[in-house]
Amino acid sequence: MTVTHHVRVYRSDEPLPREEQLAYKIAQVAVDPVAVEADVVDMIVNRIIDNAAVAAASLTRRPVSAARAQALSHPVSANGYGGTVFGVGNDTRTSPEWAAWANGVAVRELDYHDTFLAAEYSHPGDNIPAILAVAQHVGADGAALVRGLATGYEIQVDLVRAISLHKHKIDHVAHLGPSAAAGIGTLLGLDVDTIYQAVGQALHTTTATRQSRKGEISTWKAHAPAFAGKIAVEAVDRAMRGETSPSPIYEGEDGVIAWLLDGKDAAYDVPLPAAGEAKRGILDTYTKEHSAEYQAQAWIDLARKLGTERPELRDPANIASIVLHTSHHTHYVIGSGAGDPQKYDPTASRETLDHSIPYIFAVALQDGGWHHVDSYAPERAARPDTVELWHKVTTAEDAEWTRRYHSEDPDEKAFGGRVEIALTDGSTVIDEIAVADAHPLGARPFARADYIRKFRLLAEPVLEPAEVERFLALAERLPGLTADEVRQLDIVAAAGVLAAAPAPKGLF
Repeated sequence: MTVTHHVRVYRSDEPLPREEQLAYKIAQVAVDPVAVEADVVDMIVNRIIDNAAVAAASLTRRPVSAARAQALSHPVSANGYGGTVFGVGNDTRTSPEWAAWANGVAVRELDYHDTFLAAEYSHPGDNIPAILAVAQHVGADGAALVRGLATGYEIQVDLVRAISLHKHKIDHVAHLGPSAAAGIGTLLGLDVDTIYQAVGQALHTTTATRQSRKGEISTWKAHAPAFAGKIAVEAVDRAMRGETSPSPIYEGEDGVIAWLLDGKDAAYDVPLPAAGEAKRGILDTYTKEHSAEYQAQAWIDLARKLGTERPELRDPANIASIVLHTSHHTHYVIGSGAGDPQKYDPTASRETLDHSIPYIFAVALQDGGWHHVDSYAPERAARPDTVELWHKVTTAEDAEWTRRYHSEDPDEKAFGGRVEIALTDGSTVIDEIAVADAHPLGARPFARADYIRKFRLLAEPVLEPAEVERFLALAERLPGLTADEVRQLDIVAAAGVLAAAPAPKGLF
């Protein structure tokens, strides 16, 4: 059964044994040799496919090109095979931390992969690039990779359940550094003390402010999780060499909780698997059907339904106002409650539009769907009738939808809300949606066939047909892959694709 660990701040003159520290308890989960259950293995395969899909769709985007160029400027490090870089031939490798960097940016760039939302927000699939890069470098087989990924997901989900970072304007990747380090530790079969040191270093060096997701959102939004993955690889390397970390990193008088989170009087209850308990955290996560912030997924589904059933709602001349009654997070982070004028700016960046539920709802209502490129195109955002409709959309926090957002009961946990559309003829349209259609409790829950369909949709424009089939066949055999096959777990762009991508020059 799950064990809940009470975590609080300790004064410097109040000893806290290493074995009672949260970082050590995370390390204990990482070293537990419990078997990975079949349904967890299946979901890990799904997420390997999902990450590759969204990476393929982003190969020619400038942030991904920049990260790829940086990675390929660094040679393979000593004492290993190195890691592959998405889009590049399998015979071209780089140092594993740089492979984690390049692939992490490719995975996150479109904000289109899996999600878990609780006390904090997260994209647990961000663990995959770092853990996979290390697996390729050291020659680990598919079974070891599966064990490492099960740990990465488990720790990420458990930290996200218990500790809110955004409340204190700390970016959510502060949970990713520790989870990736723990997952790498499991992959490598490291001892508990080494993983403990790596977790502490990874946390200490990956805390940053949430300004990367506020106001005029920059391309760093895609780089932030890749940086955390890169740092996790480096933290493990240092810990393996015997280097130590700030301790206790969570509970110390000048530690993360005391000064970055809820303060010296704070306490958290963190759930972690008991010894011998299977790591099943990945099964509580969910992917995206649409390339947008997760809180927008259900709203896109509702908007496309309403626009298809009631085409007159697409004309701003017929609309007096549209109010989305929703959770605190949706209202204040991606809604009008954020107070960000950029969320209504037709010239805003793609990253900003991705965090504007008024824009997303208006476009999905008019178009009857959502496209990962076309829906963000500058000409689409600037269309006069869209701008007019968009500016009639506001959000409002609803206490019940906030309660359901934070509910621990999976049957009532919700990420949507209620829409009230006031028409100019005096009538009103009211509808609601709790979860996205693709959610496990949604109208059309994602299964293996949906992950494969998403991969084909995003990969076929940039990969040769034979490469699409090669990768899928390899991914679906993940737990039985040899070390050599793990090193082939990459996607290679068709001839000319990368040559047409931006080629930014830098220091390296």
